[in-house]
Amino acid sequence: MTAISSLEFKRPIWQTAIILTLGFWLSASLVLDWVIMPSLYLSGMMSQAGFTTAGYTIFWNFNRMELLSAAVVLTGALALGKTQYHWRIGSIILSGLLLTIAVLDTYFLTPQMCAIGVQLNLFEAAAAIPSTMNLLHGSYWVLEVVKLVAGGTLLSWYWREQV
Repeated sequence: MTAISSLEFKRPIWQTAIILTLGFWLSASLVLDWVIMPSLYLSGMMSQAGFTTAGYTIFWNFNRMELLSAAVVLTGALALGKTQYHWRIGSIILSGLLLTIAVLDTYFLTPQMCAIGVQLNLFEAAAAIPSTMNLLHGSYWVLEVVKLVAGGTLLSWYWREQV
């Protein structure tokens, strides 16, 4: 029993919070990008008129979770940078990049894609996907790749860092 009671955390609490937050955030992003959205596309839901509303609801919630996760990661990186002298400045820069990506997704890309995709005239047949939508989707995927690379890099740095 004394072995159990003398168990200590070897990592600072902020480092543990960052690891858990990044793990949750990156896995949720992968599930959304590689499971949920392709399933909706293959089921034919993207060609229906109500898809824009459903997509906006999904991404509105997810983007807020991303903002919260990015804020926790940046706060943890700043706290660890202040308390530990050997901490990397790159972790603060990558955390800021993750927050920037989350803000761009939340306040620029998602509202723009939903505004372009909504069908306002009920009597008109569904039009082809505008070229602007393809450009916004491309921008979203580039930001997703950057987010996954930066988040994975941060996760590996924080995982390997020993106190």
